[in-house]
Parts: sequence; structure tokens; C-alpha cells
Amino acid sequence: MRTPLPMRLFVLALLALAAGLPLLFPWLKTPVLLALANGLSVLGVIVLIRAGQVSFGNAMFACLAGYATTFIARAWHLDALLLIAAGTACAALAGALVGLFMVRYRGIFFGMLNLAFSMVLFSVLGKFGAVTGGTDGLRFDRPTLAFMHLERDGFETALLAIALVSAVLAGLLVQRYFRSVAGQSLAAIKTNETRLEYLGISAKRVFWGGYVLAAALCGLGGSLFALTQGLVTPEMGYWVRSGEIVFIAILGGSGHALGAFIGAFVFEFVKLYVAAWLTGSWQLVMGLILLLMVFAAPSGIFGLIERRLSGVRS
Repeated sequence: MRTPLPMRLFVLALLALAAGLPLLFPWLKTPVLLALANGLSVLGVIVLIRAGQVSFGNAMFACLAGYATTFIARAWHLDALLLIAAGTACAALAGALVGLFMVRYRGIFFGMLNLAFSMVLFSVLGKFGAVTGGTDGLRFDRPTLAFMHLERDGFETALLAIALVSAVLAGLLVQRYFRSVAGQSLAAIKTNETRLEYLGISAKRVFWGGYVLAAALCGLGGSLFALTQGLVTPEMGYWVRSGEIVFIAILGGSGHALGAFIGAFVFEFVKLYVAAWLTGSWQLVMGLILLLMVFAAPSGIFGLIERRLSGVRS
């Protein structure tokens, strides 16, 4: 299926906005970087939602990737590109192992077991402070990027470019995956898993592949988050963080990969500005926004935009 022209123009406008705003207003680089990192993690959750499963613990893979990035940076002082690859690979490996257990469960049991794994990780990171830094977390020095030593501003600009390219490639990959045989089989788990088995396709194997992909995307987001902050803490894998990721998926819309990044940007900037105006009350505003979206636009912000763009095309 070819993407309609209005949708292509809309995507190009979003990319121009994400790249242009930080250049015009340098203080926006960090919020945009965090939004892109969150969007990649949300993209992983959207893959699971495709199968009708909601995970309340996927932040653990972003957390694992962040800590892997930190440990490797502190031990071997590798380049930032290698750190991103290593963090993503560690998250994918963890997803492959955990996924062997998770593919056996569905519904609330799937969500709660993910939560249990994430809370075990959170407890381990908090208790073994001699290795993990405890609740204070771990810091690491700014690494080289493409084997060049950059100042803070140049490093953030280059990291922003990497995050944008990663977001575009990940979005295209996920959309291509959704349209593939494996992606269609994953969607069939939501509608009729028994019929999928009758066709000779292993639902567990299909789900395992989707789970590993989701873990890798969360790991990519976690690695970028760690490099942006220069700090990792156990809070990255706390259940509240996993809840935020699910919140963003609902807010942006899970019907398209673009919804992950739209939701992440709206969440990050609403939190930024509302926290400045209403100290300690930004959660109230975000809760009201979520209630409004659930009742008025169940398909999320992207669903509203898609209907408008379909009207323009017509």
C-alpha cells in the first residue's frame, strides 16, 4: 500500500519541525531528544498492542539498555554509536530470554508478569548500590561521537540527528513489519489465535518475534535517553515509567507507528509547560487529557489527524 500524499507531506512537516525547532531554540534540544527516545520505547509497546496485549513493564528494557550503555561507557569508553548498538543489543537479548516465558500468557496475566519482571529489576538496581549506584544511579562522561570529541552543544546536535534518523528508520521498519506476513500473523493473535494455529503458524513463535522487536525498540530509546542525560537511575524501569509509555501509546494512537512519536512529543511538551505553570499538578492535566481522548477520540491523536487528512485527499 502506498502512503497517500497528504500523509507524506504531514510526516515531512513533522520532521522539519522536530529538526528545526532545536536549531532555532537550542534550549529545546533536550526535550526533543527525550521525546524521540520515549517515542521509540512507545513504538515497542505499540507492536505488542498489535497483538492485543498491553505490557505494564516494558520500561525494564529501556532501563536495561540504559544501564548497559552506562557500564560499557564507564568500563571501555566506547564511541556513542557503539554504545547505542550495544544497549539495543542487550535489550533485545533480554527480550529474547524473557519472551520465552511471556509468550505463554495473554491478557491481564501477560501485563502483570511483565510488571513483575520490571519490579524485580527495579529492586535489584536499588539494592546492589555498590555496583549500580543504588537509587542515586550512575553517571558517565560524555563519550566521543563518530570518534570525535564534541562539546555539549555539538554532542546534543549530533545526537539529535541520530535520534531523528533512528525514529524514521524504526517507524518505517515497524510499518513494514505490520504489513508483512509476521506482522499480519501478530495481529491475528488479537482476533483469533486458534485459527492461526489451524493454519500451521505457531502463535508463540510469532509473538516471541514481536516481543523481541518491542524490547529492541525500547532498548534503542533507553540508550538514547541515557546518552542524553549522562545519568541512569532505577526510576527508568519503575512501573510508573511503564505506565507513562502505555499512556503515550493511547494518547498518540496505536494504529500507526507515527502515533508513538506524536504522543511522545505532546506528552513531553505538555509536561514541560504545565509543570512550569502548575507546579506539582501536571499529572492532573495529563489525566484530564487522557480522559478526553478516551471518550472523544479512542484512536488517539493520530486517528484524528488521519481522518482529517483523508478528508483532504477526498
